[in-house]
Amino acid sequence: MIETVVLDGFLQAMVRTATPLAFAALGELIAERAGVINIGLEGAIACGAFASFVVAMTLGPEAGFLAGGIAGMAVALVFAFFVITLRAQQIIAGAAVSMLGLAVSASLHRVVVASGSPSAHVDTLSAVRIPGLADLPLVGTALFAQPVTTYALYLLVPAVSWWLYHTTGGIAMRAVGEYPPAVTAAGHSPQTLQLLALLACGFLAGLGGATLVVAHSGTFSDGMSAGRGFIAIAIVALGRWTPRGVVGGALVFGGVGALQFLTQSMGWRTPYTLVLAFPYVLTLVAMAAFRGSRAAPAALGHTLEPIP
Repeated sequence: MIETVVLDGFLQAMVRTATPLAFAALGELIAERAGVINIGLEGAIACGAFASFVVAMTLGPEAGFLAGGIAGMAVALVFAFFVITLRAQQIIAGAAVSMLGLAVSASLHRVVVASGSPSAHVDTLSAVRIPGLADLPLVGTALFAQPVTTYALYLLVPAVSWWLYHTTGGIAMRAVGEYPPAVTAAGHSPQTLQLLALLACGFLAGLGGATLVVAHSGTFSDGMSAGRGFIAIAIVALGRWTPRGVVGGALVFGGVGALQFLTQSMGWRTPYTLVLAFPYVLTLVAMAAFRGSRAAPAALGHTLEPIP
């Protein structure tokens, strides 16, 4: 009985931990399919978390969740200006934008703290049980007794997959990541498609950051993105640049993160710092394992030719 309770709690924690990662990784998938590596993902997550915290204090967690996506989109717009308009090198620009997002969110948080709310908490979204499905053995509670943010992710994954593979816009965007001249010859603008991809990427990364606040902790702390942006990039490679693979990769990393819960519940004497390091070790392993993978878009990371 105790083992069942522990396993149930572990699976719930795995799904909850995987949710913000999956949001960010889906966004990164869209960007990379359009040929852009968005290293600025970490900054978008941090700004999304902060914006959701501020808005949720006055308008509630639902509005905070949306605000997080908008803030992430704003960060992505800055990144897009440098890599699309100025044609800056993607990795360098992304690293700079990531540090900028972390610094801006931390600085604004200090302003909020100085205004007299050092321990402010916001209402979080409660878990919603889906009748019948939540009673399924083993996975019922883990999958169907979650906050609405997780259910939004359930709908988003097939929607993104359908759009990428079954719509003209999605096929054109994937073509930008493979061979941009063909997109130009077909009458589309690779620059416009990359901009749209980056805005979607930023919005989803911001939702991932917002999930950390309105569905998990109920508060904001400096650096609470905790490397999730870089983990999301690894998840895209681990998932072979497919939506289904991204979900699987997010669950793997979510399970590694949930080991913290399992370690405490079982009373194992594993050093806590070692458990905390597991996700980052797995990130390095995933990046090394899929280095140079043929599944990656052929034009990933390439700078587009200037608009004539």
